This record gives sequence, structure tokens and C-alpha cells, in this order.
Amino acid sequence: MEQIKLLIADDHAVVREGTRQILEQESDLTVVAEACDGEEAIKLAGTSQPDVAIIDISMPRVDGIEATKQIKTLYPGIAVLILSAYDDEQFVFSLLEAGAAGYLLKSVRGQELVEAIRQVYNGESVLHPTIARKVLNRFAPKAGRLEKKKPDKVLSNREMDVLNKAARGLSNQEIADELVLSLRTVQAHLGHIFNKLQVSSRTEAVVRAIKEGWVSVDDLPE
Repeated sequence: MEQIKLLIADDHAVVREGTRQILEQESDLTVVAEACDGEEAIKLAGTSQPDVAIIDISMPRVDGIEATKQIKTLYPGIAVLILSAYDDEQFVFSLLEAGAAGYLLKSVRGQELVEAIRQVYNGESVLHPTIARKVLNRFAPKAGRLEKKKPDKVLSNREMDVLNKAARGLSNQEIADELVLSLRTVQAHLGHIFNKLQVSSRTEAVVRAIKEGWVSVDDLPE
């Protein structure tokens, strides 16, 4: 089985140890490095070359936002998954702009974290529902704005089905299951969506759909 190499960065030793214990129960996950601050996380990202870096926001010396920026600049192939106690908008948008592939709150269950790691490793975006709502509320069109292009003028009905489910936070496999499609077909639809919207990630595609008013807060889980 292909191993997913992980870096855990958190200034609390007990959090790092607990997270490591949860993750290493999975046969496809292995923790290759632990960092107690952002500066160490950046260095270890270079020396240990993880596939996914799990990073907290509030850390000494260099915080999670700056660490994410530097890791994505120096090592763009590493997927960054934020695991934080904070859902403040200033943190959410700064980290998404810095290149984070996912943003989870520390209230998530262990299995949710495991699945999120696999998803970002496979190039998917992961947003906690609370975070997804903040993104939606930030970018949702305001009353009185000019009407945008209708989705059927840009995307096919099936592509909109896929995009709506992506906005709800479903993985590619979950989208395939719900729409009774193959995983390869879902990936192809996402590729077409990215090309048509001129974006490079699920997060960007969802934000575009929100800005256009194609996705509403009712489409997201509570």
C-alpha cells in the first residue's frame, strides 16, 4: 500500500503525540516529522519531504499562516492541511490565500482527519462545514449586484451537480457514489469545470460558484 508521509506541526507536545497515535493506526499513513513551531516546520518540510503537512495556526517564532506560505513557495508539492482551534475569518482567508488545501477544526473526529489527509493527498480540497459557510458568506453576491451569468451558460447540468456536491465538502468518491458515476468520470468533470472557470483547485471553483450565486448557504451541511 502506498504510504502517505506526514509532518505534524503544533506547539503542544500532547496534541502532536495524540494526533500521531491516531494517524499511525492507519496502515497507509506514517508520520515522518514533528515540529513544535512554524520555523521548525519549514525546515522539516525540506528535510523530511512529507506528502501532507498538518499545521496549527498559533505557534511561536513563525505562525501557521507564514509557515504555510513558505512551505508552498519552497515545496509546492506538499499539501498543507490546517488543523486549528480557530475559525476566525482573518485566519481562514489568509490560509486559503497562502495555499492551504484544507482547513479543519480540532473538534473533528479522528476518522474525519484521516479521511481529510487522504483527500488532500489526492488533490482534493477539504473545508470544515463551519469554514465553508464563512467562505460562502464572504463571497456570496450582495443584494442589488448585477446579475451574473447563469450556470447553464457556463457549465453543463452534470458539471453543476458535481460542483454543488464539491461545495458541500464531499470527496470525489462520495460524489461518484451519490451521482452513480465512476471516480474517473467525476475527476474528468472536475477537470472540465476547472478549465471552463479558469481555476486550478476545487476551492477556487467553489468560491467562483459562490460569487456567481450558483451555490447558496442552503447547499451546505449544518
